[in-house]
Amino acid sequence: MKKNMRKPRNMDMYRAILTLKTLDECINFFDDLCSATELKAMEQRFQVAVMLSKGMIYNDILEQTGASSATISRVNRSLQFGADGYDVVFDRLEKLKKEDSEEQ
Repeated sequence: MKKNMRKPRNMDMYRAILTLKTLDECINFFDDLCSATELKAMEQRFQVAVMLSKGMIYNDILEQTGASSATISRVNRSLQFGADGYDVVFDRLEKLKKEDSEEQ
């Protein structure tokens, strides 16, 4: 059973995120929603996920991000056995990069 299937969620926050239209709106919303520590942790986990998806090894990721081996391992489990959220985002970011490079 996937982790996100274990407990009910309040969908209002997720719907609110989907209403954001710009990077600035997103930054402002998360600045209001999260503490600086929470944001730093989420940003670090995302950075770890990017590096793992590129095939980087734990020691290099630890050195470059300061993430603990437990955090790296947790992110790696999400990449391998999670709900595929990272894959969706990575694919869409890659498409955006291609579109941006084609426009230039």
